[in-house]
Amino acid sequence: MEINDEMLIEQIKNGDLDAFEQLVARYETRVYTIAYRYMGNYSDASDLAQEAFIRVYRSIGTFRGDSSFLTWLYRVVTNVCKDELRRRAKEKTVSIDEMMEKGTVPGVLSGPKPPEEAVLRKEWQEEVQQVLNSLSEEHRTVVVMRDVQGYTYEEIAFFLECSLGTVKSRLNRARGLLKDRLLSRKDLLIGRVCQGH
Repeated sequence: MEINDEMLIEQIKNGDLDAFEQLVARYETRVYTIAYRYMGNYSDASDLAQEAFIRVYRSIGTFRGDSSFLTWLYRVVTNVCKDELRRRAKEKTVSIDEMMEKGTVPGVLSGPKPPEEAVLRKEWQEEVQQVLNSLSEEHRTVVVMRDVQGYTYEEIAFFLECSLGTVKSRLNRARGLLKDRLLSRKDLLIGRVCQGH
């Protein structure tokens, strides 16, 4: 019989490392997915997922069960990612626009060309992720939580500690920005891929 989260958490609070490993195994894919949607690349997502679990282990004693463990975990992961994004903004790292100016999407121009449709699909997925990365932190957060993770408006309001109206207006604005930016890129992308054939 599978041990529920509450029992695992009690065991972890009592110093049981095996219980913590079980908890990590249960949620590592979900945590990684959240981190990837925030960061946009596998390496950062992996590092931050690991950092999130370290933070969970260190602060599990503060988990009181007022909300579900998953809700609490989501907040920890989100905070880890937001902290990293803030840190990078302060360091003025290379912007996504600069990164795009430096080169082409890897894997498209080298080696044998896959069918046009597969190229388009791969490039479009990368375009979507880049446009998502170009949104402000507050807009990206609501889009990821609602459209990727499937949380309700009420849950998002709880996570972000803001009103339902704020969540809805941010989401509406974010979706509008996404739509405009993706439409402007779609025609460019199709033209670029067709020229390569």
